[in-house]
Amino acid sequence: MTGWPSGYDRQVLADVDSTMLEAARQACELAGPKWICALSQTAARGRRGRAWVNPTGNFAATLVLPMTEGPETRALRSFVAALALYDALVAVSGRVEGLTLKWPNDVLLSGGKVAGILLESLGDHLAIGIGVNLIDAPVPSQVEEHAVPPVSVLSVLGVEVTPEAFLEALARAYADHESRFQTFGFAPIREAWLARAARLGEQVTARMGDRAVQGTFETIDPEGRIVLVTARGREAIAAADIFF
Repeated sequence: MTGWPSGYDRQVLADVDSTMLEAARQACELAGPKWICALSQTAARGRRGRAWVNPTGNFAATLVLPMTEGPETRALRSFVAALALYDALVAVSGRVEGLTLKWPNDVLLSGGKVAGILLESLGDHLAIGIGVNLIDAPVPSQVEEHAVPPVSVLSVLGVEVTPEAFLEALARAYADHESRFQTFGFAPIREAWLARAARLGEQVTARMGDRAVQGTFETIDPEGRIVLVTARGREAIAAADIFF
């Protein structure tokens, strides 16, 4: 499959404060989905307001989607985006080995974090921010303590990809999974995500502020919650940071 997906607009900016902020500025004027990609960002951020280190040559973009769905359904787009990222990385590298999906919104390559996803509601639009370490990865001192160490596509796979080329691959993959989601619901997305899940069946720790839950990663449920089998029984968790 080649070419830009029908119905999706795009804009590639030389530099911007952040693609998420630009998405918020443009959302009210958009009638259809639009990808906003930046070659340089000065105020990038990740989940929970954390800074997102974005060296030149890495990928940063936000997809803005018109959205009438409620927050629970909107949140499931993180799984749609994760599958699209997985497929795009395969498309640009020709490699499948070493790629896994970490709940709730990261993509791992050979055990290191290569990409992250951030969702924000913008009224009647949803912004899906995506960052990928194509060329370079932050040094350990720039990431949260005990977090999965970052890696880049270039350092692990030896493949050099431009942000523009990655945008095309990602947009095609996202459009395909979004169509599947709208037609068949979350079930096939959930099944595909679980087939690529990192540490499924293994012990993990879910941290929610001052609370931590340890257990075996059993599945994700139909609402997208991670289900852990703990010493006290099964627990479904809607939001947490997962540590291995």
